Amino acid sequence: MKYLTFVVPSYNSEAYLERCIESLLPGGEDVEIIIVNDGSTDKTGKITDMYANLYPNIVKAVHKENGGHGSGVNVGIERAKGIYFKVVDSDDWVEEGSYLTLLNKIKEIVESDITIDLFVSNYVYNRLDNGTFHGVHYRNVFDSNKISTWDDMKYFTISQYLIMHSLTFRTEVIRLAGVKLPEHTFYVDNIFAYQPLPYVKKLMYLDIDFYQYFIGREDQSVNEKSMIRRIDQQFTVTKIILNSYNIKEIKQMSPKLARYMIRQISILISITSTLCSLSNTNEYKFEMNKLWMELRTIDKSLYTQVKYFLLNAITILPEPICDKVAISCYRFAKRKYKFA
Repeated sequence: MKYLTFVVPSYNSEAYLERCIESLLPGGEDVEIIIVNDGSTDKTGKITDMYANLYPNIVKAVHKENGGHGSGVNVGIERAKGIYFKVVDSDDWVEEGSYLTLLNKIKEIVESDITIDLFVSNYVYNRLDNGTFHGVHYRNVFDSNKISTWDDMKYFTISQYLIMHSLTFRTEVIRLAGVKLPEHTFYVDNIFAYQPLPYVKKLMYLDIDFYQYFIGREDQSVNEKSMIRRIDQQFTVTKIILNSYNIKEIKQMSPKLARYMIRQISILISITSTLCSLSNTNEYKFEMNKLWMELRTIDKSLYTQVKYFLLNAITILPEPICDKVAISCYRFAKRKYKFA
């Protein structure tokens, strides 16, 4: 039995792939590690095959044409045999003690016949270029080591939200939610962290610093210049999330989950709006106005809630004040929380 599947989407990752895989091996044969070589042109493919040959009962190698991060995750979802599913980016790694704590808890839950749809754990931003780090926890949101539902969820601070790095889903939940990420598109982790949520009935928070997120490379997708270049992809992801669910139906099922999902939509639209301001082009400001109109068409009530949500209040200020406030808040958050 495989308790946990790791999928590692990898593109030109020769500089850090070994660190990633070595951090996952302590799980032994209780886990499977699917390394997806996404059309790399460096030694990523050779490293992938090396680990598959060394650990044939643990590591599976998949070689495919380049399709982007989402494509690699999709392959993992299709092939996963583990009861639970975790995405680990090829430049990131996991902390061994926390990893074994999570794995042992998964084994305990599975063997007790209790169904937990989602494990939430902490993650750490690591700036290896300057030796700094910043951890994100959920102690104020969930009680640790306790079976919970969305109704037990408390309030998130402005710097907290559930991201792919903090989530370990039951594999069947991801499949039931129909998660299939768009190819050749960055920021699809937002979709992965959003679409399965209504299918989660029971969850558990473990107060452990499990996921170690490498941040600070110039070519990284969350680098500001990279994000401005890829605004089109930010729009794509935001629109997919907007059209994923009828929030009114979610609210009937779980008001607290609906409130959280509205918050996520608000954050995404806020980021998209800020990037449009940073780009300083009329084209993207026009696209931003179209996005607001699309949201209003989808759900006028949701439009109103998002429009006046704290993180988006800046978007209703008159220009150029709106742009200046948005950019200032964005850059302050980058410095304080070290997310890019």
